[in-house]
Amino acid sequence: MDDEIFWNMIESSRRQTQDPDERLAWLRGQLALRPELDAVRFQISLDRVLAPTFTWDVWAAADRIMGWCSDDSFFYFRLWLVGLGRDMFERVAREPDALAEAPEVQRLAGRFPRSWADHEWPEWEELDYVAGQAFEDVTGKTHDDFHDVIDAQNFEDPEPKDPAGERWDVNRGEETARRLPRLNALFSHL
Repeated sequence: MDDEIFWNMIESSRRQTQDPDERLAWLRGQLALRPELDAVRFQISLDRVLAPTFTWDVWAAADRIMGWCSDDSFFYFRLWLVGLGRDMFERVAREPDALAEAPEVQRLAGRFPRSWADHEWPEWEELDYVAGQAFEDVTGKTHDDFHDVIDAQNFEDPEPKDPAGERWDVNRGEETARRLPRLNALFSHL
C-alpha cells in the first residue's frame, strides 16, 4: 500500500460518514478485506504521513485550539488532522494557521473545550489502532504479532525525537498573533 492508496482510503471513509467511530469501522472493514500485509502497510503509511506535522508550530496550533496540549494529545491531534483529508493535512503541515479554514475547527471557535461533545474533539487516537485491529481480524494473530510484522518490513520511523522548528510559547499573545493570526482570532477567548 502506497501513500496514494492510504489517502484514498482516508478520503473514502470521510465520504462515508463524518462520525469518527463509523469511519474507523469502515476502515477496519476495508482493511480486513485486503491481504493481511495491507493492514501493516496502512500503519506504515500512517506513521510516514504523520512526520511532517511533528513541528512546534503545529503543536502551538493544537494548543491554541484546545487551550492546552500534552504530548499524547498532540499525537492524537495529528491523527485527527489525517482525518481532515489529504488537502487540509498537507496545508496544515506547511501552514498551521490554515486550520482556521477547516469547518471542524470553525465549529469549535468561541466555545470552551469543556462544552465540546466527544465527537467534536480534535483528537482521533483510535486511528492509530485500526490497522492492528484489522490485522488481528484477518489473521487471528495478536497485537504483538502485528508489530513484529511491521518490524520485519524494515520500516524506519521518519519522525525525529523532537518536533521540528523553533519551540515557542503559544501563551505569549503577541507571538501567537504573529504566528497564528487566524487561529488566535478564532480562539481569543481561551
